[in-house]
Amino acid sequence: MPKGEQTRRAILDHALEVATKEGLEGLTIGRLAQDLRLSKSGLFAHFGGKDELLLQVLETARTRFIERVVKPGLAARRGEPRVRALFESWLAWERSSSLPGGCPFIAAAIELDDRPGPARDYVVQSQKDWLEVIANSARTGIQEGQFRPDFDPEQFAYDLYGAMLSYHHVARLLRDPNADARVRRAFESLLARARRPHRAGH
Repeated sequence: MPKGEQTRRAILDHALEVATKEGLEGLTIGRLAQDLRLSKSGLFAHFGGKDELLLQVLETARTRFIERVVKPGLAARRGEPRVRALFESWLAWERSSSLPGGCPFIAAAIELDDRPGPARDYVVQSQKDWLEVIANSARTGIQEGQFRPDFDPEQFAYDLYGAMLSYHHVARLLRDPNADARVRRAFESLLARARRPHRAGH
């Protein structure tokens, strides 16, 4: 890998770590230059300014999310096994040691929800795409005969997203040691409501 690309990746890795702990506003060219012992002009050469830096940090986060959460989840068998795999990899992502402040998209969503601009647009699209992945995976449960025919995959995605948002706040803000158990119970409850009821004799 060329040295310039190695430097760029090192900058983005550190910037993502800072963003999870201090928010996107904590990212400045000056801050990163000081942390990484680089010149400001060197950082500008890679990103050109803060707006481009923020977008590339978010893109780095999304690439990692796809590799660590989406791809492993979608590799599981269709239906409930796939939904469960996505949940488990999503939970592992939220607790990853490389993300000291938790999921960067949750942090960015809170920070950017009322601030129009390219960074907000990127977060919005990434979260819409993720909700669609969840809904589509849940939809395969209907096709496989595991979930009720009248099951609503979009509502399931909404409810699971809400459970994970609650987990983020209860685990990180409230420091509740029962956060993991609670989100798992919430997930199992969602699956229980989704399943096709067993008929007598089956």
